[in-house]
Amino acid sequence: MIGLYRPLRCLTPKATPARRLRPRTAASFYSTSTSASTSATELHPSRQKWSQPPSTATVTDAEIANLSNKHQHSLSLADLVRHGRPPLSTEALYSSANFTLSLLPIRLAHRIQALRNLPFIVVSNPNISKIYNNYLHSLSTLLPWKHRTISNIEAEIQFTSVLAELVQTHQDTIPILAKGFLECRRYISPGEVTRFLDEHLRARIGTRLIAEQHIALHYSSVPHFDPSASPTPCPEHPSYIGVIDTALCPADVVNSCANWVAEICEYKYGERPEWIVDGEPETAFAYVPMHLEYILTELLKNAFRATIENRHKKEPIVITIAPEPPDAGPPKVKLDPPAENLGAFRSEAIKPLDDNAPGVTIRIRDRGGGIAPEVLPNVWSYSFTTFSEDDMPGGGSGADALSVISNTGGGGSSIAGLGYGLPLSRAYAEYFGGGIGVQSLYGWGTDVYLRLKGVGKIE
Repeated sequence: MIGLYRPLRCLTPKATPARRLRPRTAASFYSTSTSASTSATELHPSRQKWSQPPSTATVTDAEIANLSNKHQHSLSLADLVRHGRPPLSTEALYSSANFTLSLLPIRLAHRIQALRNLPFIVVSNPNISKIYNNYLHSLSTLLPWKHRTISNIEAEIQFTSVLAELVQTHQDTIPILAKGFLECRRYISPGEVTRFLDEHLRARIGTRLIAEQHIALHYSSVPHFDPSASPTPCPEHPSYIGVIDTALCPADVVNSCANWVAEICEYKYGERPEWIVDGEPETAFAYVPMHLEYILTELLKNAFRATIENRHKKEPIVITIAPEPPDAGPPKVKLDPPAENLGAFRSEAIKPLDDNAPGVTIRIRDRGGGIAPEVLPNVWSYSFTTFSEDDMPGGGSGADALSVISNTGGGGSSIAGLGYGLPLSRAYAEYFGGGIGVQSLYGWGTDVYLRLKGVGKIE
């Protein structure tokens, strides 16, 4: 990792102390369009100093401005299941591809503009400039499709390949951004970092989900049926529509995540807490399993760690599952049947759910001593103000959210959860209209309430 306290490279002329107090934004420095006689490198020789991959984009400022001024569609789970159950017909698959194409360029342009609006010295950091160039590259691969309608198999295959590259390109966005902001903490306030990351990570959730959904539908549909060949998750199960499980049982996910976290505890502490699942554990609803797995893993890390470190391991952690009333959510979602009986996607295996609640609340209650009053106001922040000037990232007891993310890749097996797990988990929960609430009784324990909104009843 680049030394935290080494002076950052600034690609503008050396600033005077007075000008450092008013950092300029990156927007005024960037120009992705060039004249016929002048190359981008000649106009901006400093680009040669930026981190790899360099921008090979042929995206003009006018195109970015035009796309970033367009309304960004608010994605819903219903949008993602609207094309029907797999295997999709070729017509439904084309519809999914064109819907995906209509959303992604606008989303990428919004993120490019948000990065440009950061202080230039921040965007010139090698890690953050790498993310900027990644977004430029991804937008440049999608723009040639902007005025096309995908209406044949060859085009759909090529477009899916572009989506797979996009997903791979942005695989490590979170830890790279964390490193960049950690190195730039002298030039941007913790509040600005938190606001940027909250918006950016929410946008990234949607962008990645849109791409992965079409990739999964591609590999589970009639022309290409081969779920095992998908470069992203593509479950071959009759309850799945792409990456969405229309009959997801939260109790199963709770137990799976709890077992994994318990193994980490046993490795680190030599013991594992007990847990109980109560309420209505048979509840099922439509949601994205990968999202729920991430959220529950982070919340259970906090509860398990607090339970062990406060010597209350004999007190089980209680996870209560409470479905919302069936009439509290959106109307039923009617889907076209599968185009063919293929693999696990057989019509006789796909049945409507009789009691599919539109949403679920999960409470995680532990006797881990609660959250200290001085810590509680900061649990939703990506702040790095807990570092002293002599601390190094990842070292000592002052490790903060950004340093943990940058060292673990945004996940990992670290049991040290409270700090970055809550804000990231809240971003996932809130994306589809849910949320996370925390109630702490200091000296006793903590209740965390996770509310998730589903699609509604699917038939």
